[in-house]
Amino acid sequence: MIDDVRLAPDELEAAGIRTVIVATPDMQGRLVGRRIPVEGFGRVVENGVDICTCAWSWDIEQGLELIDANRFALCGMHNGVPDVTLIPDLDTLRPAAWLEGVAICLADPVDVHSHEPMPISPRVLLKQELARIRERGLTPLAGTELEFYLFRNDPRELRRSGFRDLDPTTLTPSDFLIHEGNLYEPFFQKLRSDLRASGILVETAQSEWGLGQWEMTFEYGDPLEMADRHALYKLAVRDTAARAGMSATFMARPLNDQPGSSCHVHVSFVDEQGAAVFWDESAADHLSGRMRAAIAGALEHAPALMAWYAPTVNAYRRSNSADVAGNGRTWGFDNRTTTVRVVGHSPKALRFEFRLPGADTNPYFTLTGLLASARDGMDKETALADPVTGSAYDLPGDGAMPADPRQASILFGESALVRELLTPDVISHQQVLLEHEWTTFMSRVTDWDLHRYFDRI
Repeated sequence: MIDDVRLAPDELEAAGIRTVIVATPDMQGRLVGRRIPVEGFGRVVENGVDICTCAWSWDIEQGLELIDANRFALCGMHNGVPDVTLIPDLDTLRPAAWLEGVAICLADPVDVHSHEPMPISPRVLLKQELARIRERGLTPLAGTELEFYLFRNDPRELRRSGFRDLDPTTLTPSDFLIHEGNLYEPFFQKLRSDLRASGILVETAQSEWGLGQWEMTFEYGDPLEMADRHALYKLAVRDTAARAGMSATFMARPLNDQPGSSCHVHVSFVDEQGAAVFWDESAADHLSGRMRAAIAGALEHAPALMAWYAPTVNAYRRSNSADVAGNGRTWGFDNRTTTVRVVGHSPKALRFEFRLPGADTNPYFTLTGLLASARDGMDKETALADPVTGSAYDLPGDGAMPADPRQASILFGESALVRELLTPDVISHQQVLLEHEWTTFMSRVTDWDLHRYFDRI
Protein backbone atom coordinates (compact mmCIF):
# COMPACT_ATOMS: atom_id res chain seq x y z
CA MET A 1 0.00 0.00 0.00
CA ILE A 2 1.11 3.57 -0.63
CA ASP A 3 2.61 4.76 2.66
CA ASP A 4 1.09 8.23 2.56
CA VAL A 5 -2.47 6.91 2.82
CA ARG A 6 -1.80 4.22 5.41
CA LEU A 7 -3.82 4.76 8.61
CA ALA A 8 -3.17 3.75 12.20
CA PRO A 9 -6.10 2.96 14.50
CA ASP A 10 -5.47 6.06 16.62
CA GLU A 11 -5.55 8.29 13.51
CA LEU A 12 -9.02 7.30 12.29
CA GLU A 13 -11.21 9.89 13.99
CA ALA A 14 -8.82 12.75 13.18
CA ALA A 15 -8.94 11.64 9.55
CA GLY A 16 -12.74 12.01 9.54
CA ILE A 17 -13.43 8.27 9.60
CA ARG A 18 -16.77 7.30 11.13
CA THR A 19 -17.05 3.68 9.94
CA VAL A 20 -14.43 0.95 9.57
CA ILE A 21 -15.22 -2.01 7.33
CA VAL A 22 -13.44 -5.20 8.44
CA ALA A 23 -13.52 -7.59 5.50
CA THR A 24 -11.99 -10.71 4.01
CA PRO A 25 -12.47 -12.49 0.66
CA ASP A 26 -15.04 -15.24 0.25
CA MET A 27 -14.75 -18.16 -2.18
CA GLN A 28 -15.56 -15.89 -5.14
CA GLY A 29 -13.11 -13.19 -4.03
CA ARG A 30 -15.92 -10.87 -2.89
CA LEU A 31 -15.34 -9.03 0.35
CA VAL A 32 -17.43 -10.14 3.34
CA GLY A 33 -17.32 -8.86 6.90
CA ARG A 34 -18.82 -6.25 9.21
CA ARG A 35 -19.07 -2.47 9.59
CA ILE A 36 -17.69 -1.14 12.86
CA PRO A 37 -18.40 2.36 14.26
CA VAL A 38 -15.01 4.00 14.56
CA GLU A 39 -15.23 4.26 18.34
CA GLY A 40 -15.52 0.44 18.53
CA PHE A 41 -12.63 -0.41 16.24
CA GLY A 42 -10.14 -0.63 19.11
CA ARG A 43 -12.13 -3.52 20.54
CA VAL A 44 -11.97 -5.28 17.15
CA VAL A 45 -8.22 -4.73 16.95
CA GLU A 46 -7.87 -6.42 20.33
CA ASN A 47 -10.38 -9.25 19.96
CA GLY A 48 -11.34 -9.53 16.29
CA VAL A 49 -14.92 -9.73 15.09
CA ASP A 50 -16.92 -12.90 14.41
CA ILE A 51 -18.76 -13.78 11.21
CA CYS A 52 -20.50 -16.98 10.15
CA THR A 53 -18.70 -19.72 8.23
CA CYS A 54 -21.69 -19.77 5.87
CA ALA A 55 -19.92 -16.91 4.03
CA TRP A 56 -17.57 -19.56 2.56
CA SER A 57 -20.13 -22.33 2.23
CA TRP A 58 -23.17 -21.14 0.36
CA ASP A 59 -23.07 -20.76 -3.40
CA ILE A 60 -22.68 -17.50 -5.29
CA GLU A 61 -26.39 -16.66 -4.79
CA GLN A 62 -26.20 -17.49 -1.05
CA GLY A 63 -28.32 -20.60 -1.52
CA LEU A 64 -28.44 -22.70 1.65
CA GLU A 65 -29.01 -26.13 0.16
CA LEU A 66 -25.41 -27.29 0.50
CA ILE A 67 -25.27 -26.16 4.12
CA ASP A 68 -28.61 -27.80 4.89
CA ALA A 69 -27.34 -31.04 3.31
CA ASN A 70 -24.16 -31.04 5.45
CA ARG A 71 -21.90 -31.15 2.40
CA PHE A 72 -19.05 -29.34 4.15
CA ALA A 73 -16.89 -30.14 7.17
CA LEU A 74 -16.53 -26.38 7.79
CA CYS A 75 -20.17 -25.42 8.04
CA GLY A 76 -23.48 -27.26 8.21
CA MET A 77 -26.35 -28.28 10.43
CA HIS A 78 -24.08 -31.01 11.80
CA ASN A 79 -21.93 -28.43 13.64
CA GLY A 80 -24.46 -25.66 14.17
CA VAL A 81 -23.21 -23.34 11.38
CA PRO A 82 -20.43 -21.86 13.56
CA ASP A 83 -18.54 -18.57 13.50
CA VAL A 84 -14.93 -17.74 12.79
CA THR A 85 -13.13 -14.65 14.04
CA LEU A 86 -11.75 -12.04 11.64
CA ILE A 87 -8.39 -10.73 12.84
CA PRO A 88 -7.64 -7.32 11.26
CA ASP A 89 -4.40 -6.99 9.31
CA LEU A 90 -3.52 -3.44 10.37
CA ASP A 91 -1.00 -3.12 7.54
CA THR A 92 -4.03 -2.90 5.22
CA LEU A 93 -5.98 -0.23 7.13
CA ARG A 94 -6.72 2.56 4.63
CA PRO A 95 -9.42 5.02 3.59
CA ALA A 96 -12.11 3.64 1.31
CA ALA A 97 -11.99 7.05 -0.36
CA TRP A 98 -14.88 6.39 -2.73
CA LEU A 99 -17.11 6.24 0.38
CA GLU A 100 -17.43 9.26 2.65
CA GLY A 101 -16.02 8.81 6.16
CA VAL A 102 -15.19 5.12 5.66
CA ALA A 103 -11.97 3.15 6.14
CA ILE A 104 -11.45 -0.51 5.30
CA CYS A 105 -9.18 -3.10 6.86
CA LEU A 106 -8.57 -6.53 5.38
CA ALA A 107 -8.62 -9.42 7.82
CA ASP A 108 -7.86 -13.12 8.12
CA PRO A 109 -10.34 -15.63 9.61
CA VAL A 110 -9.22 -17.83 12.51
CA ASP A 111 -10.90 -20.54 14.55
CA VAL A 112 -12.87 -19.01 17.43
CA HIS A 113 -11.30 -21.37 19.97
CA SER A 114 -7.87 -22.43 18.70
CA HIS A 115 -7.13 -19.19 16.82
CA GLU A 116 -5.62 -21.28 14.02
CA PRO A 117 -6.04 -19.75 10.53
CA MET A 118 -9.11 -21.02 8.68
CA PRO A 119 -7.58 -23.34 6.07
CA ILE A 120 -10.03 -22.52 3.28
CA SER A 121 -9.52 -18.74 3.49
CA PRO A 122 -8.28 -17.48 0.10
CA ARG A 123 -6.13 -14.83 1.80
CA VAL A 124 -4.63 -17.35 4.23
CA LEU A 125 -3.78 -19.74 1.37
CA LEU A 126 -1.98 -17.00 -0.56
CA LYS A 127 0.03 -16.01 2.51
CA GLN A 128 1.04 -19.65 3.04
CA GLU A 129 2.28 -19.99 -0.55
CA LEU A 130 4.24 -16.73 -0.30
CA ALA A 131 5.94 -18.12 2.80
CA ARG A 132 6.96 -21.29 0.89
CA ILE A 133 8.49 -19.21 -1.88
CA ARG A 134 10.37 -16.96 0.52
CA GLU A 135 11.82 -20.01 2.26
CA ARG A 136 13.62 -20.59 -1.06
CA GLY A 137 15.22 -17.15 -0.95
CA LEU A 138 12.86 -15.78 -3.61
CA THR A 139 10.45 -12.87 -3.66
CA PRO A 140 7.60 -13.02 -6.18
CA LEU A 141 6.20 -9.97 -7.92
CA ALA A 142 2.81 -9.87 -9.60
CA GLY A 143 0.36 -7.61 -11.37
CA THR A 144 -3.20 -8.09 -12.57
CA GLU A 145 -4.90 -6.54 -15.59
CA LEU A 146 -8.65 -6.57 -15.06
CA GLU A 147 -11.30 -5.96 -17.72
CA PHE A 148 -14.97 -5.27 -17.09
CA TYR A 149 -18.11 -4.14 -18.91
CA LEU A 150 -19.86 -0.90 -17.96
CA PHE A 151 -23.51 -0.27 -18.92
CA ARG A 152 -25.66 2.86 -18.75
CA ASN A 153 -28.34 0.99 -16.78
CA ASP A 154 -29.29 1.49 -13.15
CA PRO A 155 -28.28 -1.71 -11.29
CA ARG A 156 -31.59 -2.14 -9.43
CA GLU A 157 -33.69 -1.64 -12.54
CA LEU A 158 -31.39 -3.89 -14.51
CA ARG A 159 -31.85 -6.79 -12.09
CA ARG A 160 -35.62 -6.26 -12.02
CA SER A 161 -35.68 -6.41 -15.84
CA GLY A 162 -33.76 -9.70 -15.91
CA PHE A 163 -30.70 -7.91 -17.33
CA ARG A 164 -32.49 -7.09 -20.59
CA ASP A 165 -31.83 -4.12 -22.88
CA LEU A 166 -28.25 -3.56 -21.80
CA ASP A 167 -26.99 -0.13 -22.91
CA PRO A 168 -23.18 -0.30 -23.30
CA THR A 169 -21.04 2.74 -22.57
CA THR A 170 -19.35 2.44 -25.98
CA LEU A 171 -21.25 1.57 -29.15
CA THR A 172 -18.35 0.63 -31.41
CA PRO A 173 -15.14 -1.35 -30.88
CA SER A 174 -12.83 1.15 -29.17
CA ASP A 175 -9.66 -0.72 -28.22
CA PHE A 176 -6.94 1.86 -27.39
CA LEU A 177 -8.96 4.68 -29.01
CA ILE A 178 -8.85 7.96 -27.10
CA HIS A 179 -11.95 9.79 -28.35
CA GLU A 180 -14.39 7.07 -27.30
CA GLY A 181 -13.05 7.18 -23.74
CA ASN A 182 -13.19 10.94 -23.37
CA LEU A 183 -16.93 11.03 -22.63
CA TYR A 184 -16.33 8.95 -19.50
CA GLU A 185 -13.13 10.66 -18.37
CA PRO A 186 -14.93 12.47 -15.51
CA PHE A 187 -16.19 9.12 -14.21
CA PHE A 188 -12.83 7.37 -14.53
CA GLN A 189 -10.84 10.35 -13.30
CA LYS A 190 -12.88 10.41 -10.09
CA LEU A 191 -12.50 6.62 -9.76
CA ARG A 192 -8.71 6.78 -10.24
CA SER A 193 -8.44 9.65 -7.75
CA ASP A 194 -10.43 7.73 -5.15
CA LEU A 195 -8.35 4.60 -5.75
CA ARG A 196 -5.13 6.61 -5.32
CA ALA A 197 -6.48 8.04 -2.06
CA SER A 198 -7.21 4.44 -1.01
CA GLY A 199 -3.64 3.30 -1.63
CA ILE A 200 -4.29 1.71 -5.02
CA LEU A 201 -2.17 3.04 -7.89
CA VAL A 202 -3.64 2.59 -11.36
CA GLU A 203 -0.84 2.41 -13.93
CA THR A 204 -2.94 2.59 -17.10
CA ALA A 205 -6.57 2.66 -18.18
CA GLN A 206 -8.20 2.27 -21.57
CA SER A 207 -11.34 1.51 -23.49
CA GLU A 208 -11.43 -2.02 -24.90
CA TRP A 209 -12.67 -3.78 -28.04
CA GLY A 210 -15.93 -5.03 -26.55
CA LEU A 211 -18.91 -2.68 -26.56
CA GLY A 212 -18.86 -1.08 -23.11
CA GLN A 213 -15.64 -2.85 -22.10
CA TRP A 214 -12.84 -1.18 -20.12
CA GLU A 215 -9.51 -2.15 -18.56
CA MET A 216 -7.28 -0.89 -15.76
CA THR A 217 -3.87 -2.18 -14.69
CA PHE A 218 -2.31 -1.80 -11.24
CA GLU A 219 1.18 -1.06 -10.00
CA TYR A 220 3.30 -4.23 -10.09
CA GLY A 221 4.45 -5.55 -6.73
CA ASP A 222 3.79 -7.83 -3.75
CA PRO A 223 1.21 -10.53 -4.64
CA LEU A 224 -0.77 -10.24 -1.37
CA GLU A 225 -1.05 -6.48 -1.74
CA MET A 226 -1.97 -7.03 -5.40
CA ALA A 227 -4.81 -9.40 -4.48
CA ASP A 228 -6.05 -6.94 -1.84
CA ARG A 229 -5.98 -4.09 -4.37
CA HIS A 230 -7.80 -6.26 -6.90
CA ALA A 231 -10.63 -7.05 -4.47
CA LEU A 232 -10.92 -3.43 -3.32
CA TYR A 233 -10.85 -2.19 -6.90
CA LYS A 234 -13.79 -4.37 -7.91
CA LEU A 235 -15.74 -3.06 -4.93
CA ALA A 236 -14.87 0.55 -5.81
CA VAL A 237 -15.84 0.12 -9.47
CA ARG A 238 -19.24 -1.35 -8.59
CA ASP A 239 -19.96 1.28 -5.94
CA THR A 240 -18.85 4.19 -8.13
CA ALA A 241 -20.80 2.92 -11.13
CA ALA A 242 -23.97 2.43 -9.07
CA ARG A 243 -23.79 5.99 -7.71
CA ALA A 244 -23.51 7.22 -11.31
CA GLY A 245 -26.60 5.21 -12.28
CA MET A 246 -24.54 2.65 -14.18
CA SER A 247 -23.84 -1.07 -13.83
CA ALA A 248 -20.48 -2.83 -13.96
CA THR A 249 -20.00 -6.56 -14.44
CA PHE A 250 -16.92 -8.70 -13.99
CA MET A 251 -18.50 -11.72 -15.67
CA ALA A 252 -15.99 -13.58 -17.81
CA ARG A 253 -18.29 -13.25 -20.85
CA PRO A 254 -21.49 -11.26 -20.34
CA LEU A 255 -22.56 -10.98 -24.02
CA ASN A 256 -22.84 -13.59 -26.76
CA ASP A 257 -21.46 -11.44 -29.56
CA GLN A 258 -18.69 -9.67 -27.64
CA PRO A 259 -15.31 -10.76 -26.30
CA GLY A 260 -14.84 -11.95 -22.75
CA SER A 261 -13.25 -10.01 -19.92
CA SER A 262 -9.85 -11.22 -18.77
CA CYS A 263 -7.70 -11.09 -15.68
CA HIS A 264 -4.22 -11.39 -17.14
CA VAL A 265 -1.60 -12.00 -14.45
CA HIS A 266 2.03 -10.89 -14.78
CA VAL A 267 4.68 -12.72 -12.72
CA SER A 268 8.40 -12.48 -12.03
CA PHE A 269 10.78 -13.23 -9.14
CA VAL A 270 13.81 -11.59 -7.55
CA ASP A 271 16.43 -13.19 -5.31
CA GLU A 272 17.63 -12.11 -1.87
CA GLN A 273 19.92 -9.49 -3.45
CA GLY A 274 17.05 -8.10 -5.52
CA ALA A 275 18.42 -9.50 -8.80
CA ALA A 276 15.97 -10.60 -11.49
CA VAL A 277 15.70 -14.40 -11.41
CA PHE A 278 14.19 -14.65 -14.90
CA TRP A 279 16.98 -12.78 -16.75
CA ASP A 280 20.02 -14.52 -18.27
CA GLU A 281 22.39 -12.13 -20.03
CA SER A 282 24.16 -14.99 -21.79
CA ALA A 283 21.04 -16.61 -23.26
CA ALA A 284 20.06 -15.59 -26.79
CA ASP A 285 16.49 -14.93 -25.70
CA HIS A 286 17.57 -13.78 -22.17
CA LEU A 287 15.30 -16.39 -20.54
CA SER A 288 17.00 -18.04 -17.58
CA GLY A 289 16.60 -21.72 -16.84
CA ARG A 290 14.47 -20.80 -13.84
CA MET A 291 12.12 -18.73 -15.97
CA ARG A 292 11.70 -21.57 -18.44
CA ALA A 293 11.00 -23.98 -15.57
CA ALA A 294 8.52 -21.54 -13.98
CA ILE A 295 6.61 -21.25 -17.26
CA ALA A 296 6.68 -25.03 -17.64
CA GLY A 297 5.24 -25.42 -14.15
CA ALA A 298 2.48 -22.88 -14.83
CA LEU A 299 1.48 -24.77 -17.97
CA GLU A 300 1.80 -28.25 -16.45
CA HIS A 301 -0.63 -27.46 -13.65
CA ALA A 302 -3.01 -25.27 -15.67
CA PRO A 303 -5.61 -28.01 -16.32
CA ALA A 304 -5.99 -28.88 -12.62
CA LEU A 305 -6.04 -25.24 -11.53
CA MET A 306 -8.77 -24.19 -13.96
CA ALA A 307 -10.94 -24.79 -10.89
CA TRP A 308 -9.46 -21.50 -9.64
CA TYR A 309 -8.75 -19.75 -12.94
CA ALA A 310 -12.25 -20.42 -14.33
CA PRO A 311 -14.59 -21.06 -11.37
CA THR A 312 -17.97 -20.46 -13.06
CA VAL A 313 -20.00 -21.88 -15.92
CA ASN A 314 -19.74 -18.50 -17.64
CA ALA A 315 -15.93 -18.59 -17.41
CA TYR A 316 -15.84 -21.46 -19.91
CA ARG A 317 -17.77 -19.42 -22.47
CA ARG A 318 -14.63 -17.27 -22.52
CA SER A 319 -11.92 -19.92 -22.13
CA ASN A 320 -13.50 -22.23 -24.73
CA SER A 321 -13.60 -19.43 -27.29
CA ALA A 322 -10.96 -18.13 -29.72
CA ASP A 323 -10.96 -14.71 -28.01
CA VAL A 324 -7.21 -14.83 -27.18
CA ALA A 325 -8.22 -16.00 -23.70
CA GLY A 326 -5.42 -18.51 -23.24
CA ASN A 327 -5.14 -21.61 -25.35
CA GLY A 328 -4.13 -24.87 -23.73
CA ARG A 329 -0.59 -25.45 -22.50
CA THR A 330 1.10 -23.09 -24.95
CA TRP A 331 3.59 -20.24 -24.64
CA GLY A 332 5.33 -17.76 -26.90
CA PHE A 333 7.19 -14.47 -27.12
CA ASP A 334 4.74 -11.54 -27.19
CA ASN A 335 2.11 -13.91 -28.58
CA ARG A 336 -1.46 -13.19 -27.49
CA THR A 337 -2.76 -16.47 -28.92
CA THR A 338 -0.90 -18.48 -26.26
CA THR A 339 -1.64 -19.08 -22.59
CA VAL A 340 1.75 -17.75 -21.44
CA ARG A 341 3.07 -14.66 -23.18
CA VAL A 342 6.67 -13.65 -22.44
CA VAL A 343 7.08 -9.86 -22.33
CA GLY A 344 9.77 -7.38 -21.30
CA HIS A 345 13.22 -6.58 -22.68
CA SER A 346 15.32 -5.82 -19.60
CA PRO A 347 16.16 -7.60 -16.34
CA LYS A 348 13.59 -5.62 -14.38
CA ALA A 349 10.85 -5.84 -17.02
CA LEU A 350 11.15 -9.46 -18.16
CA ARG A 351 8.16 -11.46 -16.93
CA PHE A 352 5.47 -13.81 -18.13
CA GLU A 353 1.82 -12.97 -18.62
CA PHE A 354 -0.67 -15.73 -17.81
CA ARG A 355 -3.81 -15.28 -19.91
CA LEU A 356 -6.20 -18.05 -18.79
CA PRO A 357 -8.05 -16.39 -15.86
CA GLY A 358 -11.19 -14.40 -16.54
CA ALA A 359 -12.44 -11.32 -14.74
CA ASP A 360 -14.58 -13.54 -12.51
CA THR A 361 -11.58 -15.26 -10.94
CA ASN A 362 -10.79 -14.97 -7.25
CA PRO A 363 -7.41 -13.14 -7.31
CA TYR A 364 -6.20 -14.80 -4.10
CA PHE A 365 -6.80 -18.31 -5.47
CA THR A 366 -5.40 -17.47 -8.90
CA LEU A 367 -2.21 -15.96 -7.50
CA THR A 368 -1.82 -18.90 -5.10
CA GLY A 369 -2.19 -21.41 -7.92
CA LEU A 370 0.01 -19.62 -10.43
CA LEU A 371 2.82 -18.91 -7.96
CA ALA A 372 2.70 -22.47 -6.59
CA SER A 373 2.87 -23.83 -10.14
CA ALA A 374 5.88 -21.66 -10.97
CA ARG A 375 7.57 -22.66 -7.70
CA ASP A 376 6.96 -26.33 -8.42
CA GLY A 377 8.39 -25.95 -11.92
CA MET A 378 11.54 -24.26 -10.59
CA ASP A 379 11.93 -26.85 -7.81
CA LYS A 380 11.73 -29.72 -10.29
CA GLU A 381 13.52 -27.94 -13.15
CA THR A 382 10.58 -28.87 -15.37
CA ALA A 383 11.45 -28.87 -19.08
CA LEU A 384 9.70 -26.33 -21.29
CA ALA A 385 8.46 -27.19 -24.78
CA ASP A 386 9.26 -25.00 -27.77
CA PRO A 387 7.44 -21.67 -28.07
CA VAL A 388 4.59 -21.17 -30.51
CA THR A 389 5.70 -18.83 -33.29
CA GLY A 390 2.42 -18.47 -35.18
CA SER A 391 -1.18 -18.70 -34.02
CA ALA A 392 -1.74 -21.23 -31.24
CA TYR A 393 -5.27 -21.62 -32.61
CA ASP A 394 -3.82 -23.39 -35.64
CA LEU A 395 -2.59 -26.20 -33.36
CA PRO A 396 -4.69 -29.24 -32.37
CA GLY A 397 -6.80 -28.62 -29.28
CA ASP A 398 -5.39 -29.48 -25.87
CA GLY A 399 -7.58 -32.32 -24.64
CA ALA A 400 -6.14 -32.04 -21.12
CA MET A 401 -7.94 -28.76 -20.46
CA PRO A 402 -11.36 -28.99 -18.78
CA ALA A 403 -14.35 -27.65 -20.68
CA ASP A 404 -16.66 -26.99 -17.72
CA PRO A 405 -16.62 -26.78 -13.89
CA ARG A 406 -17.48 -30.47 -13.47
CA GLN A 407 -14.39 -31.54 -15.41
CA ALA A 408 -12.32 -28.92 -13.57
CA SER A 409 -13.46 -30.35 -10.24
CA ILE A 410 -12.23 -33.85 -11.15
CA LEU A 411 -8.80 -32.61 -12.26
CA PHE A 412 -8.52 -30.42 -9.16
CA GLY A 413 -9.04 -33.39 -6.87
CA GLU A 414 -6.55 -35.57 -8.76
CA SER A 415 -3.71 -33.01 -8.71
CA ALA A 416 -0.62 -33.77 -6.60
CA LEU A 417 0.13 -30.05 -6.38
CA VAL A 418 -3.37 -29.31 -5.09
CA ARG A 419 -2.96 -32.05 -2.47
CA GLU A 420 0.29 -30.38 -1.40
CA LEU A 421 -1.43 -27.01 -1.00
CA LEU A 422 -4.76 -28.02 0.56
CA THR A 423 -6.14 -30.37 3.17
CA PRO A 424 -8.59 -33.10 2.06
CA ASP A 425 -11.51 -31.16 3.61
CA VAL A 426 -10.60 -28.01 1.68
CA ILE A 427 -10.27 -29.94 -1.60
CA SER A 428 -13.66 -31.55 -1.02
CA HIS A 429 -15.19 -28.16 -0.14
CA GLN A 430 -14.04 -26.65 -3.43
CA GLN A 431 -15.14 -29.67 -5.44
CA VAL A 432 -18.62 -29.53 -3.92
CA LEU A 433 -18.98 -25.88 -4.95
CA LEU A 434 -17.73 -26.54 -8.49
CA GLU A 435 -20.02 -29.53 -8.98
CA HIS A 436 -22.95 -27.54 -7.56
CA GLU A 437 -22.21 -24.75 -10.06
CA TRP A 438 -22.47 -27.25 -12.90
CA THR A 439 -25.52 -29.19 -11.68
CA THR A 440 -27.37 -25.95 -10.94
CA PHE A 441 -26.71 -24.76 -14.48
CA MET A 442 -27.76 -28.06 -16.03
CA SER A 443 -31.04 -28.03 -14.07
CA ARG A 444 -32.17 -24.71 -15.62
CA VAL A 445 -34.05 -24.10 -18.87
CA THR A 446 -32.42 -21.09 -20.55
CA ASP A 447 -33.36 -18.69 -23.34
CA TRP A 448 -30.92 -20.64 -25.53
CA ASP A 449 -32.99 -23.82 -25.00
CA LEU A 450 -36.23 -22.06 -25.89
CA HIS A 451 -34.89 -20.32 -28.98
CA ARG A 452 -33.20 -23.45 -30.25
CA TYR A 453 -35.84 -26.08 -29.54
CA PHE A 454 -39.30 -24.65 -28.70
CA ASP A 455 -40.89 -24.75 -32.15
CA ARG A 456 -38.21 -26.67 -34.05
CA ILE A 457 -38.25 -30.11 -32.50
